Amino acid sequence: MKFSKSRPVKIVQLGAGGTGGHIAPHLYRLLYSLDRPVRYIICDGDVVEEKNLVRQNFTPADLGENKAQVLAERYSAVFGMETEYVPDFVETEDRLIELLTPQRWNAGLYYNGRYITEMVILLGAVDNNRSRQLCHTVFKQARELIYIDSGNGEYTGQVVCGVRRGGKTCYPPIGTVYPEVLEETDKFPTELSCAEASVSAPQSMAANITAATAVVDMVYNILAVGESTVRKITFSTNTVNVRPEIQKSKRRRTAA
Repeated sequence: MKFSKSRPVKIVQLGAGGTGGHIAPHLYRLLYSLDRPVRYIICDGDVVEEKNLVRQNFTPADLGENKAQVLAERYSAVFGMETEYVPDFVETEDRLIELLTPQRWNAGLYYNGRYITEMVILLGAVDNNRSRQLCHTVFKQARELIYIDSGNGEYTGQVVCGVRRGGKTCYPPIGTVYPEVLEETDKFPTELSCAEASVSAPQSMAANITAATAVVDMVYNILAVGESTVRKITFSTNTVNVRPEIQKSKRRRTAA
């Protein structure tokens, strides 16, 4: 699938923890290298705790600080970009739709003076299916949206890229590829008790980094290369194996 290499870009990332924290530095570097307007908004209501220091991209100096704020301020400053973050969990359709609504840009002479809208990418780096269900619902309503979701356990995981264009789904999102994530057996982070919040599925630094790398690879192909054929990847850090699912090109029939 082809993508514009010149349209303004807005990326909204939900989650700044195990995977999201490793996405941020590489994504800021990529966006800095692009010759077009870019915005990168990181959203997370969690704060850095001692238990996060081994697996997540934080240091002891960050303890007690909001995760989204730490990442946005640290890397936007390094690359001289605008700092944008939401220090809260995004848990309603209205809030997510508001964040994803594309801004109109005056394209000037390059586009013959016409206004163009941002290319919007939603990155899901969350650790609960309730947030994925929210993203799935909003994705299905969108006229145009790229939704890349990552998820992993201790050694294995997957990254799925869904694409909406012209009000139609071109690449299916995580909720279609893995329907079990849509089962209502999960809660939003703010709905968890202290005891529930302290228990999470085991993950490893290697799995988080592998998932983050796959996400950045997909975004790089979309924005820098202008083409992406990978709809899904699965990986195992135990076997150091990454398997992509490629979108097969449709064969054109020639007239007899």
